[in-house]
Amino acid sequence: MNYLAEIPYGTYWSTPFAKWQGSLAHLHSVEFAAAVARDELARREISPEVFDYGVLGLTVPQKGSFYGLPWFAGLIGAPQVGGPTVSQACATGVRSLFTGAQEIGAGLATCALVAACDRTSNGPHIYYPAPFAPGGTGAAENWVLDNFGCDPLGGHAMVATAENVARRYGLTTEEQHEIVLRRQEQYGMALADDRAFQRRYMSLPFSVPDQGFRKEKAKLEGDEGVYPTTAEGLARLKPVIENGTVTYGGQTHPADGNAALVLATSDRARELSREPGIAVRLLGFGLARTDLAHMPMAPVPATRVALENAGLSVDDIDAIKTHNPFAVNDLVLARDLGVDATSMNNYGCSLIWGHPQGPTGLRGVIELIEELALRGGGRGLFTGCAAGDTAMSVVIEVTDRG
Repeated sequence: MNYLAEIPYGTYWSTPFAKWQGSLAHLHSVEFAAAVARDELARREISPEVFDYGVLGLTVPQKGSFYGLPWFAGLIGAPQVGGPTVSQACATGVRSLFTGAQEIGAGLATCALVAACDRTSNGPHIYYPAPFAPGGTGAAENWVLDNFGCDPLGGHAMVATAENVARRYGLTTEEQHEIVLRRQEQYGMALADDRAFQRRYMSLPFSVPDQGFRKEKAKLEGDEGVYPTTAEGLARLKPVIENGTVTYGGQTHPADGNAALVLATSDRARELSREPGIAVRLLGFGLARTDLAHMPMAPVPATRVALENAGLSVDDIDAIKTHNPFAVNDLVLARDLGVDATSMNNYGCSLIWGHPQGPTGLRGVIELIEELALRGGGRGLFTGCAAGDTAMSVVIEVTDRG
């Protein structure tokens, strides 16, 4: 399918991702994302006045986030911009990208800012009134932890979905740990030469503001919470669920951060691009849902939908990136699509750099663009699962505009 929206090369960014209760835990996620966007747009000499649409991806409510995208747009100096606030759990990044592409494709916008932000640290504690309950006592929810621990449809925790899939595919702890070690090795590629790969889209060292965004509180040299992993260390870990296979080493960690990218018509993309001769095109999107409590399987059918939408086969794909909250995800995707699991996720993935939910997919797409650019162009696939046993995928192409 020919999507009219393009991503102007170089008009995207991500903060480092910081561990749960780490260096970004004190920051309001929407205000923080807006502060970063102002700085990054200024670095690229892009005026907020160019935008006529926006999408904000958010999965963890923050004070005032009812106002969503219009508030965010006003904070970055784009009070003319309207648009939705999108939430599809861990697939929010790709869903936000698709939403922006649809608006441009429909001829309703020419230039959109797609941003996603989340702070899993210090998540809200919500009280739901129940006036007709005994004593009028309502229900309470720890938004982040309670939803990690229980899918209300099946009553199971997210880690249980990985165990169910591991059991169905006969995956062992050892196989999962081998993938973890390979992903650590690939993440090391992004750290080489003083983080040269990450510096292609990330401002480093990153200045962490104080809560009032008035002065610098700290500096981050890169992602916070990534710990060296060894085969011996992994072998000492026991499965999280008794008699299971998934260890803490075989899954991601919650994090905080934000990411954003610009979408535009072809003509506007050429104007905004850091290198006008490079085109970054959207070729196909896919959504799928799999069996209840089998979340890590969902990227497989979502990928098949995206490839069909793009008119391609997996043999036409040059690079694959995934949101892999569990090592199980990559093993299943590789087996069902017939690809090499060790070749996916060059330069990093959420299994290693963490998972702030909304922005996770956008960072994956950004890294995929840069990997393809380093290859001299090609087609790439990003895919990732989401709560509710769903997934979204996107196929992109980086090519010579000529």
